Amino acid sequence: MLICLFLNVASSCQSDGGDKNDGGEVDGTSKVTYTASNEVFTNPERGFMHTWQVNSEGAAMTAASLNNLKKENVSLILRLYYLEKFKTSALSQTELDLIKTDFTRLREAGLKCVLRFAYTDSQDGSDASVAVISGHLDQLKPILEENKDVIAFVQAGFVGAWGEWYYTTNQLTTPANKKLIIDKLLASFPKEVKIQLRTPKIKQDYVGTTIAMDATAGYGTSNTARLGFHNDCFMASVDDYGTYIDITSEKTYISNEALYVPTGGETCPPTDVPVASCSTAEKEMSLLKWTYLNLDYYGPVLQEWRNNNCFTDFERKLGYRLSLASSSVKKEAAVNGTLEFQALLNNGGFAPVYNPKNAYLILRATSGGTVYKKKLNLDVRKVVPRVTYDLKESVNLSGIPAGTYELLLKIEDSSTKLVDRPDYCIRFANTGVWETATGFNKLSQTVIIK
Repeated sequence: MLICLFLNVASSCQSDGGDKNDGGEVDGTSKVTYTASNEVFTNPERGFMHTWQVNSEGAAMTAASLNNLKKENVSLILRLYYLEKFKTSALSQTELDLIKTDFTRLREAGLKCVLRFAYTDSQDGSDASVAVISGHLDQLKPILEENKDVIAFVQAGFVGAWGEWYYTTNQLTTPANKKLIIDKLLASFPKEVKIQLRTPKIKQDYVGTTIAMDATAGYGTSNTARLGFHNDCFMASVDDYGTYIDITSEKTYISNEALYVPTGGETCPPTDVPVASCSTAEKEMSLLKWTYLNLDYYGPVLQEWRNNNCFTDFERKLGYRLSLASSSVKKEAAVNGTLEFQALLNNGGFAPVYNPKNAYLILRATSGGTVYKKKLNLDVRKVVPRVTYDLKESVNLSGIPAGTYELLLKIEDSSTKLVDRPDYCIRFANTGVWETATGFNKLSQTVIIK
């Protein structure tokens, strides 16, 4: 498979699966295999989410409501700001303060948001002009930069009813205006933030090609690499209420692009198709690499999945679901030497990780518990579904004194504000590896440095 080549893996491509925990030692190398877990648990920037909308100058999210989300294994909300009071004027300080407060409370709660702005919640309502939208984004820009750590993704918004880029009273959906708005969104949001467009054709028109990007572009920060997709009528009709024009080719396009940029959204009332069965939903979410889905709409579709016992499976599979298959390490190493470390990683989810993370091998002294972090070259975004990723690293042990150390793996947020927050660390889907207090994944390996 070509995907194996671009990941530069040494192993053959395999499907996700777990082995029972055991250990073995050959020529001084210890090998541990791990058991895959079936547990539903929270991980950052993925999964079922709630949609919370707020009108102009409305109430901020409360700490209590955010903390309650953890009982549902929800790490993500869609925060939809309606700016109906500001269609012809600048945003008020009250509105800006509301947004700032929301971001602060998200961070305190250990959550992130998918962000969207709109001017009306009715197809008969009015939106703002390009000039007003541009001015609002200028006002928002410093707030977005300051709080980019808790913005998982952005839905383009601003245009038409619900910010869905269809109904508009200001001709915002002309090719020229769409380009102006996308340009402004890309300039206003930090380069680390990916922006989701409502249809694949909007992106194709903007980038000037129907050919999906490759890994060279996909893992960068160019405009092409920052534009993903959201679909707010998922599986609701043959073309998902106009989401697709050339259905087969555009779904293939999203499938290929979604190795690098996120897909998410919500279902809505089916028209010329039946309510999506478990098998249909599984096939579509796997093809299109869905990373999040609204829990609040459309109820009958979600209930169909609950009734047919696949809802819990989707809780596990939406987004990424990384697991350890095995790890190997030399049992002894020299002071200031190197440690040869290998691990096989799987992704049993529908999608990759999309935002860069920092990966560390943790050495924790078995006597006294002193922790040493060694940065790995692992780019966790490249652990894609249905391919086994072969991680091989030579870890520099400089600065670590002689002693016995247990090994752990930490995948932490790239933001310096969040690196010490376990809520923002990636948990592996294995039994007996996760440490809630630290955000470390235990490897059940020890090494003696002498």
